[in-house]
This record gives sequence, structure tokens and C-alpha cells, in this order.
Amino acid sequence: MRALLLGFLFMLVSTAHAAAAVSGEQTATANGKPDGAAPGWAIATLVPQGWTQDCCQYAKAIGVNLVLYRGEWSGEPDRVMVLNVWPSKLPTLAAEWQDDKKHYLQRDPAGKVAAFAVSNPKMTCQGGLYQGTDHVDDVVVFCDPGKASGIRFSWSMTVAANDASRDEVLERFKRVVEQSTYTTGNAPAHAAKH
Repeated sequence: MRALLLGFLFMLVSTAHAAAAVSGEQTATANGKPDGAAPGWAIATLVPQGWTQDCCQYAKAIGVNLVLYRGEWSGEPDRVMVLNVWPSKLPTLAAEWQDDKKHYLQRDPAGKVAAFAVSNPKMTCQGGLYQGTDHVDDVVVFCDPGKASGIRFSWSMTVAANDASRDEVLERFKRVVEQSTYTTGNAPAHAAKH
């Protein structure tokens, strides 16, 4: 069974690498160890061309699993794509989403929340665009790789409402979410370096 899982993981990583080679993009993989009932996991995605991936320096420093950013790391959240993975505790993806929305509106009662449509063929995802009264927006997408995974994850990014490249950056973010895949087990160490 383990050989089958490793074979599937290799196929997934190979498929991601093939897609990356065609598009000129890199792949990024974040890994997690088993945690209670949740088995080890690997989440892979395509990195937009010209962007940098980091799982081990900046991501660790801010307590997340992976960050994707363009240019130099500034420490500011603006236009930084953030992957956060956690053991699922709430019963449904919708409950996770409602909990996040509730906390956002508690911080900014006059803020607005609009749907942010994504279509990941591998799993259910639900997204929203939080439009703050400070004119700084946050796009957040929650994904559920299935009950057996024992985890849920989110991709999020902050972007100024008046950012001239806002539409382009949101499209890149959407592609990262839609290309995200989940597998049980840890990906080979070399997968994160391509």
C-alpha cells in the first residue's frame, strides 16, 4: 500500500513538473507530518513565473506553510500569497468559511464580503474577497481535500483596492488556488526545490 501511495505521489509531482515545464512556471510543495488522526500530507501548486516560493525562512517566521511573492521580501502582506494548513476542527468547509467571515466583520463591521469564484478540479474550495474600509482587500480561499485527509487549508493574499495591477495579481492568485493538489504523505524533498 505504501508503494502505491508513493507511486501516486511521484505521479502527481511528475504531472505538476510537466505542467510547469510547459508553462515556464515552477512547482512548489509544502509538506506536513502526521498529526493525530490526520496522515502526513503534501500540497503542491504552480508558482507564477517570476515569483519566489518560500517554505522555510519567511513562511516559518510568520507561522504559515508556504509563501509566494514577487520581488524582494518586504515583510508586508501586500501581494504575498500565503498557504496555511491546519487540522480540520469545524464540521464543514462552509463552517470554516463562516467562522472566518464572522471574525473579519468583527474587526471591520463596515467591511464588505463578496464571493471570489474558484474552480479547483481536485477538491472543494470556497473563496471570498474582503473589502476593508481601509481600502486594503483580502482574498481568502478555503479548500477541503476530503475528510480522510484530516486537514483543511487556505490560500490568502492582501492587495490594495487601488493597486494598478490588482486584476492581474488576483488572476495569478486564482490560478495558484486552482492548481493546488493534495496527496497523503510527504513529497520527496527535491520536489520543493524545482
